[in-house]
Amino acid sequence: MRIDAVEAVPLAYTEPNDHGGTRHVCLVRVSAGDGPVGWGEAVTIWPEATLATAEIVRGLSEVLVGRDPRDTSALWQAVRDHTWWYGVGGIATFAHAAIDTALWDLKGRITGQRVLDLLGGPVHDGLPAVVSCHAARAGLREGAEEMAGWVADQRAAGIKVGFGKRGEAHLGFDHDRDVEFVRSLRAALGPEPKIMVDLGVRNRWTVAEAVRRVRAFEEHGLHWIEEPLGADDPEGYATLRAKTATLIAYGEREWTVRGVQRILATGTVDVVGIDPGRTEGVTGFSRSCRLVEAAGRQANAHAWAGPVSFAAALAVSYAHPCCRQFEVQPLANPLHRDLAAAPKPRDGVLPQPEGPGLGIEVDPAAVAHYRMDR
Repeated sequence: MRIDAVEAVPLAYTEPNDHGGTRHVCLVRVSAGDGPVGWGEAVTIWPEATLATAEIVRGLSEVLVGRDPRDTSALWQAVRDHTWWYGVGGIATFAHAAIDTALWDLKGRITGQRVLDLLGGPVHDGLPAVVSCHAARAGLREGAEEMAGWVADQRAAGIKVGFGKRGEAHLGFDHDRDVEFVRSLRAALGPEPKIMVDLGVRNRWTVAEAVRRVRAFEEHGLHWIEEPLGADDPEGYATLRAKTATLIAYGEREWTVRGVQRILATGTVDVVGIDPGRTEGVTGFSRSCRLVEAAGRQANAHAWAGPVSFAAALAVSYAHPCCRQFEVQPLANPLHRDLAAAPKPRDGVLPQPEGPGLGIEVDPAAVAHYRMDR
């Protein structure tokens, strides 16, 4: 069996979980003759990155066509070898991630196995759901009560709240307002659910501000703080880690397995965020998890986009002991509704993916509807 086509499909959709903003992903469809097809997804976010990724995928098709799609490891390396001049990180790695995921999906469908089983099988009985949302409401109490309702509806183990996002919440900019929000959220949730705070790119905290904020948040039971000093500040994170008790999370903006290895080596990250739609696909996520496990740290999937990256992240998370929860969006993402039905929590737990490959069926009509270049 040989690959006969590799197609890039740039998509645009309205994201209700991001205050109605337009977001973008680039799908990849890999086919082998008249048999099954595999789907991958790059979480590209911006239109120009999505279109550029699609062009890179078209170029990389020449590296892949004619080869055995089941040889995922060799194909992963072949793409890396081809893009060495222009893409160890950046747009080419988006393309690499989507291609690799599509090949794993296709391999599973050809062999009749789940990607989860191809990765070695599940090591968890279940993965607790964590609601992942953006703070958007101007009223802190109203926003906190809405979020507590989401946690209750999902029977989730906790909630991760993005600061500095679209909307009127204006969190991450004023110390007293931020602390009042976390206090209100804890009051609305009760004592048990975990609270995680994720800083956006608009937030710019100094190390001293981060220490002061985190210490204040800790009075209300903060579980982890994510990217309070951005994506790359090992010296600052070392100081923050020494002066607070909260887990420090970052890593979702790393592009490669090597990048994950680098931040682990600093000793300043407790929870490594990894996005299979960015960090070299299923192969990259799985290899990164092995590094996280060797370092005695925790990994957390960043799959806040379409159902393909969600399914890929779920398969890898079930296969690795360092992944201890799984994030779900509280509002209906149209790609999850129309493109493919990704697994949903049951009694607060994400079920294992079922069916061959990634276990989801992509609707070609929805692909045509959402594509940018139609």
